[in-house]
Amino acid sequence: MSFRYGGLRDSIVAAIKKSTEGRDVGVAFSGGLDSGLAAAVAKEYANSVILYTCGTDTSHDVIMARDLSEKIGLPWAHVRISRDNVGSLIREMMAATGTRDPFTISYELQLFSVCKASGEDVILTGQGADEYFMGCAKFVGCPYADYEIFRKDSVKRLLDVSVPCEKKIAAHFGKSIAYPYLDETVIAEIEKIDPAELRPTDMDSRKAVLREVAIDLGHPVIAERKKKSSQYGSGTTDIIRALAKSKGMMYNQYIASIYDEVKGNGI
Repeated sequence: MSFRYGGLRDSIVAAIKKSTEGRDVGVAFSGGLDSGLAAAVAKEYANSVILYTCGTDTSHDVIMARDLSEKIGLPWAHVRISRDNVGSLIREMMAATGTRDPFTISYELQLFSVCKASGEDVILTGQGADEYFMGCAKFVGCPYADYEIFRKDSVKRLLDVSVPCEKKIAAHFGKSIAYPYLDETVIAEIEKIDPAELRPTDMDSRKAVLREVAIDLGHPVIAERKKKSSQYGSGTTDIIRALAKSKGMMYNQYIASIYDEVKGNGI
């Protein structure tokens, strides 16, 4: 019996092959489904693949990523983030991208750290899977009308804010980012799927379609992975909140103070 998402599966594999074949690739690796599947497929085509996970020593992402790297047989590097270096990383990211939005910084600082630490020219990412395969908690059990609004808003922020910021990050380090889940052929296949199949009914059914693809490709261990949003899974937000509190500030005030400092130095 043919796999019902065969077109989607093949388009994802083709997109990863196109961007990684014969190249040395670094993966922004959270230890979850999206980056895990991308890394496992890239292993078949790339010259080399190294997994990079940004987080505190005891963060959820670091623990999950170390475990999955062993299961899929790929070398792994921990890009450590801590109270000692988070401030300097934020300053450097602001100077490189002009970004001052606290929310954007909270989830893009991990990619910035990975690009800074990696030696590869290509960084493979799972970006876009949450928005197109309904991985965010807000999609769970929502009525169709709300789902359409949430989906469009999420994709708009992804394309208008996140991706431009990430491309500035990559350019700052002389790298390129590969976005297999944002490939036009992949998106075209997703659009053929009935929205009812994509909309999750509970937290465990998020990204159910992508999980089926992972299983069909022979990666059931990856399909079962669960993760937190990067800003929480990496421990970044907790560190920034703690630093802000130590200075008698709220999170947003602390980020604004750093931006004012960087701007004063000629951002």
